[in-house]
Parts: sequence; C-alpha cells; structure tokens
Amino acid sequence: MLVEMTEYLGRQIYGPDGRLVGEVDNLVVDVEEAKIDGLYVDEPNAALVDEGRAVSIPYRWVSAVNDVVLLKYFPKRVSLKRAPSKGESASAEAPAPPA
Repeated sequence: MLVEMTEYLGRQIYGPDGRLVGEVDNLVVDVEEAKIDGLYVDEPNAALVDEGRAVSIPYRWVSAVNDVVLLKYFPKRVSLKRAPSKGESASAEAPAPPA
C-alpha cells in the first residue's frame, strides 16, 4: 500500500511502552533512495526528551503506521550530550538500538 508522505504529518507517535512521544511535524527524506529516513518531532514529550528539544526518529524504529505511528524502539530517555571539557575524556556511546 502506498501512502502519500503528507499523510504522516500530524500523526501521533507512540513508543513501544505506549507513551506518547509526540507528533510528526516533518519528514527526513533520502531523495536518492526515494525513501523516508526519519520522522521529525518539533515538540516531543519532555518526560522522554531533555528540555523537549526537537528530535528526528530513525524510520527503522517504526513498527507500524495507521491512524498513529507505533515505534518498535525508543530510548527510555533522550539526554542532551555536552562536549567534554579540557582534561575530560569523552564518554562511551550508548549501545546501538536494534536494527
């Protein structure tokens, strides 16, 4: 089934635990591959994302799209990263989510 990309706009996004992540405000598109790369959320749930900062959710995390978007993966909490200061080593990255 083909879906117009504009039909994604405004749909609510829910994490695998049923918590509302936010609404689709825009799409990240890979023009060369002609596919959706991510869902852009301008005002995500502040309980899930530090300061409610805008996020782009990789499309590979999407489980299903119907009246709402269901994710098969979303971190328990998205934190803002800060650059290490002088004399401080960079911290290890969090494990990669499932593909």
